[in-house]
Amino acid sequence: MSIRVVLVDDQVLVRTGFRMILDETGDIEVVGEAGDGAAAMEVTARTRPDVVLMDVRMPGVDGITATERIRALCPAPKVIILTTFDLDDYLFAGLRAGASGFLLKDTLADDLITALRVVVSGEAVTAPSATRRLIAHFVNAPTVPPARPDSRLTVLTAREREVLVLIARGLSNAEIAGDLSVSEGTVKTHISRILAKLGLRDRVQAVILGYECGLVRP
Repeated sequence: MSIRVVLVDDQVLVRTGFRMILDETGDIEVVGEAGDGAAAMEVTARTRPDVVLMDVRMPGVDGITATERIRALCPAPKVIILTTFDLDDYLFAGLRAGASGFLLKDTLADDLITALRVVVSGEAVTAPSATRRLIAHFVNAPTVPPARPDSRLTVLTAREREVLVLIARGLSNAEIAGDLSVSEGTVKTHISRILAKLGLRDRVQAVILGYECGLVRP
């Protein structure tokens, strides 16, 4: 089955360029385009894509607002923020709005195609510079322990908390399985339950929550 994609950018030439790149693949189909956030929501609701490639700065409804509203659809497509501006405000706002990735427009064509396939599989992608800033943000954050355990974690079992800690430390499923002496299938089940219980979209949000709750410290 092909990956259905909607392109959102206020510049027609940019959308044309992306379409030409994606049309060269055998498993990706562009099913719609939009020049602003309002049109993006309409096109997405009508075409039901798997992924939306979303610009940030657009007239009217911006890309961050559109991302949040699109992620509220059922079923909700994945969203990759694709922007010229490598700014922390866009990075954190986009991830919090529900985006599964943050890439710059100078991303190589092969990397863009790979990113689409990765987010459809349930993982998240970020540009290397964005990943470095995410890590730096938490490393430089105050390490004062919380006054009490974060109430958001009370829904997790002891084992699920262990898995969340290892996710936040950057371990892969195979590494977590080895650390806990369980199968990778069991790890995947734990991760699915963690994401569902905490209302998280993917591992990136799980990592952010782990640090925010003080479960993991730099």
